[in-house]
Amino acid sequence: MRFLEDTPPFLFFTGKGGVGKTSLACATAIRLANQGKRVLLVSTDPASNVGQVFGLAIGNRITAIQAVPRLFALEIDPQAAAQQYRDRIVGPVRGVLPEAVVKGIEEQLSGACTTEIAAFDEFTALLTDQKLLQDYDTIIFDTAPTGHTIRLLQLPGAWTGFLEEGKGDASCLGPLAGLEKQRNQYRAAVDALADAQRTRLILVARAQQSTLQEVARTHEELAAIGLTQQYLVINGILPKTEASADPLAAAIWQREQAALTHLPANLSQLTTDRVALMPFNLVGLPALSQLLAAPAPQADTPASAAPLPPAPDLAALVDDIAEDEHGLIMVMGKGGVGKTTLAAAIAVELASRGHDVHLTTSDPAAHLADTLDGSLDRMTISRIDPHVETERYRQHVLETKGKELDAQGRALLEEDLRSPCTEEIAVFQAFSRVIREAGKKFVVMDTAPTGHTLLLLDATGAYHREIVRQMGSKGLHFTTPMMQLQDPKQTKILIVTLAETTPVLEAANLQDDLRRAGIEPWAWIVNNSLAYAAPRSPLLRQRAANEMQQIDAVATRHARRWAVVPLQAQEPVGVDRLRSLARHSSV
Repeated sequence: MRFLEDTPPFLFFTGKGGVGKTSLACATAIRLANQGKRVLLVSTDPASNVGQVFGLAIGNRITAIQAVPRLFALEIDPQAAAQQYRDRIVGPVRGVLPEAVVKGIEEQLSGACTTEIAAFDEFTALLTDQKLLQDYDTIIFDTAPTGHTIRLLQLPGAWTGFLEEGKGDASCLGPLAGLEKQRNQYRAAVDALADAQRTRLILVARAQQSTLQEVARTHEELAAIGLTQQYLVINGILPKTEASADPLAAAIWQREQAALTHLPANLSQLTTDRVALMPFNLVGLPALSQLLAAPAPQADTPASAAPLPPAPDLAALVDDIAEDEHGLIMVMGKGGVGKTTLAAAIAVELASRGHDVHLTTSDPAAHLADTLDGSLDRMTISRIDPHVETERYRQHVLETKGKELDAQGRALLEEDLRSPCTEEIAVFQAFSRVIREAGKKFVVMDTAPTGHTLLLLDATGAYHREIVRQMGSKGLHFTTPMMQLQDPKQTKILIVTLAETTPVLEAANLQDDLRRAGIEPWAWIVNNSLAYAAPRSPLLRQRAANEMQQIDAVATRHARRWAVVPLQAQEPVGVDRLRSLARHSSV
């Protein structure tokens, strides 16, 4: 593996949930320790299984891994770090400022940006601690900060004054209020990240077009701020030998090879390693020790599969949705779980049953809209361009709130407007133009905002509260967008996930986020299930068996309603294939 050659002191693994970055970080730590290096493995992943891997409790202290000489581990809990960070900022003003103001500050500090900055606050000490560098040859981090967070830390230091002057009411400046005292340490940490002699970034992806496009954007974002020492690891590639006697495995192999052949241009220039799909869960020392082995271990021929327990299918959810005759259907989930395809499948099935449907998506890949355009009489389609809407929103904010700012204040505001929340807000404002149609037809909305973003919209604009104050006092009937989203008779939230540990945890966190905004998800969909696709390949059958624990967690712990959509041999593009996703299965 070329990413393991001549390793610098710091290795950062970064990638979307479920691509295997934690497993690769652990396997790398074991490999380097076995080569005689003293290694510290630092996990900031909320789904970290480092303690489970090594069979001991680690937590927020450096712990020796007895089973692997020279290996030590440390787990930073990002949620706990974020809570401590919030307490440090909010504590001094609690009881001093009005409760409504305190709640507004707390909401500003509740998003993903705060969690990431708080975790960075924890491990910058590791990046700048000279004693640690004397004690360890290599320090491995299994999650890297985004380019947005690093840019925030590079900006001038007048955060507090900017906020106190009432100019900083957007999404990511609030979390920066507690940074001033450690600015020199942050500057040194950012310098270490940008130094190719000290730091190597390993971008982790799967052999899927959408995932590789996301990694290509991450590569550009990090390279633009000086983090140029990047390697690419494409993880979980199905071996060709598995495709010989299984049509499903053959289809997967062909899709992956097509994605690898057409790598985004900027990724094709990177030093790249490919890691085969393992037949087993990557938990435990024996499993991780095999991850980077060559050749990859072969799957055992599994015994006859036990009968699968019955699972609701997507058609069962559509049956319930159709009973209401109209309403807003919001399909939500992390990138790469297939929410755009499922939104289109639900819209096609509702239209096929004779209902009027408006499908709206912000997915930049417009092939679904191209396939469906004019195909169904009762369905209309709109596609919102996130880049156009975000730029329109940014310009509006800069022309209004930024009009009277000095150069430093404007720089801070411009950086805040690069936040992921900004795109969510801009796209949701575009979506809101079609929400009112849900009173007469079905509106199926793909790529919806998080609960944190909705609360920021509500707090910033105060639209909902002002309408309630004005109209409620007059005894008039009224509905605001926020009220519509909170009403399960008007809005149904569908959370999409995969039957894997990290995607299920991320979906559960999204559900908590929505509940904080007073929005109760209506159902979960486990997409692309191998278990319910009945594979014949020995490797895929072993992985299918591993899914059942996560499907059970969705059914028994997380979801009020749920459904499973099997992995499809053919890409579900086009009306017929999309309809097949929402037909009652025979499983």
